[in-house]
Amino acid sequence: MTIRFGLLAFPGVQQLDLTAPYEVFASMDDAEVHLVWKDRSPVISATKLVLQPTTTFADCPQLDVICVPGGSGVNALLEDETVLAFIRKQAEQARFVTSVCTGALVLGAAGLLEGKKATTHWNAKDFLAGFGAIATPGRVVRDGNIFTAGGVTAGIDFGLTIVAALRDREEAETIQLSLEYAPEPPFHSGLPEEASADVLAKTKARLAGSRTAREAIMARLAAARQAD
Repeated sequence: MTIRFGLLAFPGVQQLDLTAPYEVFASMDDAEVHLVWKDRSPVISATKLVLQPTTTFADCPQLDVICVPGGSGVNALLEDETVLAFIRKQAEQARFVTSVCTGALVLGAAGLLEGKKATTHWNAKDFLAGFGAIATPGRVVRDGNIFTAGGVTAGIDFGLTIVAALRDREEAETIQLSLEYAPEPPFHSGLPEEASADVLAKTKARLAGSRTAREAIMARLAAARQAD
């Protein structure tokens, strides 16, 4: 049976958040993978890679798995009711509702993480509580049919986890082997607790612009909820 995957392809998406799980999903037998956006115009990722949506919100079929990647472009999505309404509608019948990296915040803004365990990029975990989510450590966190993955490279682990849940472990391991996914990082600075103080400070400074903008958005969303 064909499994339909849909990944949001939006301006400012972190391309590896999208392309890592895309590669895994597209490697599965009987997979149909869509890049979904408001229209089919090319979108430019956060690192300037151009991506081509394959379907629109209006034309997108019901998905078995909807995935929201992260990236600096997430900030705009947090207040974009067109995007949030599409995610809510797909989530009603999707087998799995998922995210990679800061895409979890979009699921939160859509009201899908209330009372749910979730994870995201380490520099955004503190925002999860603002959506009623329970920040939970883990490369991939599952709560019911909600799957959330940590930052960027966790998208590969996430993709394999989803394949195993949809099919079986053997299919996931077959894809892992075909991709030769056997990571041996040259440095051990992939988590804040592993990085040196200098590297951590430099990384936080590099991410500060997007985080500051996100803090302002979260404040507006909190004020709107209180007003309601």
